[in-house]
Amino acid sequence: MKDFWNARYKNEEFAYGKNPNEFLKQVIDKLNLTGSILLPAEGEGRNAIYAAKKGLEVTAFDISEEAKNKAIKWATSENVDLDYKLGSIEHLDFEKHSFDVLALIYAHFPADKKEAFYTGLGQLVKPHGHLILEGFSVNNLKLRGEKPYVGGPGDVNMLFTQAEIETIFKDFEILELQEVEVELNEGEFHNGLASVIRFVGRKKG
Repeated sequence: MKDFWNARYKNEEFAYGKNPNEFLKQVIDKLNLTGSILLPAEGEGRNAIYAAKKGLEVTAFDISEEAKNKAIKWATSENVDLDYKLGSIEHLDFEKHSFDVLALIYAHFPADKKEAFYTGLGQLVKPHGHLILEGFSVNNLKLRGEKPYVGGPGDVNMLFTQAEIETIFKDFEILELQEVEVELNEGEFHNGLASVIRFVGRKKG
């Protein structure tokens, strides 16, 4: 997978555009979130840079060195700081309860590691901290089949259902949880009508 993502991110163009994910932007602005934020599978930095500009202390990671290099170069040009780590969650050493916000924006993981990875990431959030998630639902497979450039995994076991979110993130109070169809316009690879799960949770004390 590392080679796949390095190939996608090595071009000068930004694969998913330079605008932040609209749902993440809305939640950060609406809740006026502050403190530290962790962005797994952050790619080229579009969400990290927005969060940094809003005053959040940003930590991000990705398995792609090409993605990290683009994000750091962009952040420097925007005069914002990112703590961007290279690797996957199983190889990074984060303390439990160390982030005020966790943002999982199209952070889809292999089916055999999915539940363990998401559970572990949830444990990094401080009590009363927030989790923001937008990812493709199982119903996106049909839409992806009709228009491949809407994006998303082709393995149904990597996709989300609302019930699964409730189970995996049972330590979070649900502030918002819904499946919606949205028209994505995020660069070349998230383009068209998609079925997504949107979740905002607050970590139970």
